[in-house]
Amino acid sequence: MLEAATALLRSGGPSAVTVDAVTRGANVARATLYRHFPSGNDLVAAAFHALMPAAPTPPDEGSLRDRLIALVQAQAELIAEAPVSIIAMSWLALGGDMPDLPWARRRGALDSPEVRTLRERVAAQYAVPFDAIFDSPDAMAQLGDIDRTRAAALLLGPIVLGKLSTVTDFDYRGCARAAVDGFLATHRKSADSVNATSTESAGA
Repeated sequence: MLEAATALLRSGGPSAVTVDAVTRGANVARATLYRHFPSGNDLVAAAFHALMPAAPTPPDEGSLRDRLIALVQAQAELIAEAPVSIIAMSWLALGGDMPDLPWARRRGALDSPEVRTLRERVAAQYAVPFDAIFDSPDAMAQLGDIDRTRAAALLLGPIVLGKLSTVTDFDYRGCARAAVDGFLATHRKSADSVNATSTESAGA
């Protein structure tokens, strides 16, 4: 059933994942489906979860720039390979527009246990991997305490835009480097501030 649901989601988006379509595709009775998925909303959310790849592991060596580029490029490869509908839904869920998702408007959708965990799953995919880098002493000295969700949006936003634009020859890796360089240029502290922070850390 989940295989049938994910195939429908991949090919036709959330509106294609209906109870009737899944029962036909999986050749099961509606009663059988409802024993595993209490509602169609749970079915859509479960299919969405199944199509999301494992989050990349952030590198723990190299300069701050090198680590960010490596992570953003790893995320870019996952985004490049995913269906456009999955990336669009992920971006909306991460940004706080969950009630505006077409399938989330269905009656009771946001009360579904599967749906309630969707934003956490999306955050774990796109935002959480940056924490290991931003929590490092090097990043704290250069960037300070930044808004992590906003940082993920700034770093991955250009990648997502490239995906949604459906440009066939979009340079994901080059865009990742440019996004990191732009982010660091606008968020790095001045050299004097960085040196002062480093001195204080050494004294402590």
